[in-house]
Amino acid sequence: MKGALSWPFLRLYALTLLYFSANAILNVMIPLKGEAMGASNTTIGVVMGAYLLTTMLFRPWAGQVIQRHGPIRVLRIILVVNGVALLLYAWTGLGGYVLARVLQGVCTAFFSMALQLGIIDALPEEDRSQGISMYSLCSYLPGIFGPLLAIGMWQSELDLFAVSMIAIAVLTGAVGYTARIERQPEGQSLEQSGEAGSGRTGRPAAAMWRSMTRLATHPELRRCSLIMLGASIVFGAVTTFVPLYATQVQGGSAALYLGLQAAVVVAARFTLKGRIPSDGRWRPRFVGGTLAMMTASALAIGLADQGGVWLFYAAAVLMGIAQALVYPTLTTHLSFVLPKAERNVLIGLFIATADLGVSLGSIVMGPVADMTGYAAMYLICAGIGAAVMGVALLRAGSARPAAEPGPGGGSVL
Repeated sequence: MKGALSWPFLRLYALTLLYFSANAILNVMIPLKGEAMGASNTTIGVVMGAYLLTTMLFRPWAGQVIQRHGPIRVLRIILVVNGVALLLYAWTGLGGYVLARVLQGVCTAFFSMALQLGIIDALPEEDRSQGISMYSLCSYLPGIFGPLLAIGMWQSELDLFAVSMIAIAVLTGAVGYTARIERQPEGQSLEQSGEAGSGRTGRPAAAMWRSMTRLATHPELRRCSLIMLGASIVFGAVTTFVPLYATQVQGGSAALYLGLQAAVVVAARFTLKGRIPSDGRWRPRFVGGTLAMMTASALAIGLADQGGVWLFYAAAVLMGIAQALVYPTLTTHLSFVLPKAERNVLIGLFIATADLGVSLGSIVMGPVADMTGYAAMYLICAGIGAAVMGVALLRAGSARPAAEPGPGGGSVL
């Protein structure tokens, strides 16, 4: 196998699978433990949201650090910090979880940037969408078995949760320390491009500030970031509060919903990967249709407590397809249309908007759920989905910049 399916990249995907296994368990365990301790939805939302809020703050800086020092050196350091965070989950309560979430958020900023920028820089243009899609696929795979494991741990009399956190910390560190990111045969290495980038961008703080202004001046970055922000709010609200809302749906199971949603993400990655555009052109109908499925899913979740469990699980299918397509589609598009000299930092900024959205889905929608209930909160999420769908359909299309020619049209894979 060559390209995105060669052995060095398969090892990176395996590392991604292990790294995000902890989150798949924590996404269910933290709300359940919080509710059992008497915490409000607002408190649970803050604990859950602290993770990706921290990730968002560190993501643009992570892009600069990785440019300068290379992904492997950074990866080895943050895997040690990640191990410390997982040990805090094993031996502390809800208060200690906040510190653990912050540490894990810092780690995820560097981990995901190191792997995604490494994939983008190491693969030729025609393989980018497959590499990004496979990375995203492996980050979702734990969502199939993680919720089931979490429910089993919750119902068990043994302290399997602590054991699982320790085991994941050790395995992730072992695989991470043997990983390699090989340079593309034709082109610069990550270290070379980082040195060139550092010469152009100056200090990381100044570079980040300049990149923030690109949200206002670069129309493609602005549009994709706004869409990702809105979609991520919906995704975050589902991840955080479905474990608690499922008890209000007759016959509903949080583990089954989250497992089904993740399984659909995985299946869609394989069956629909050839439809993800990889030519740099904007596809309003494709993106708008994907966001329409997300909107319909949020609406179905909100109506499930009255309409029945079939709406609940139908929503899992629609949400899974939307999650499978939105992120790799927008990331691949930006990898073509952003200036190469700023691409790593600007993609880091874009990913930060996704982190912010998921955090807002927890932090902001928690108080909303306290005031209105879960069903009404998900109906509000459906309204957010409809709004970003309109943003995706605003323009009929846009061509990729002539200065960065790529493969001639159509999707690959």
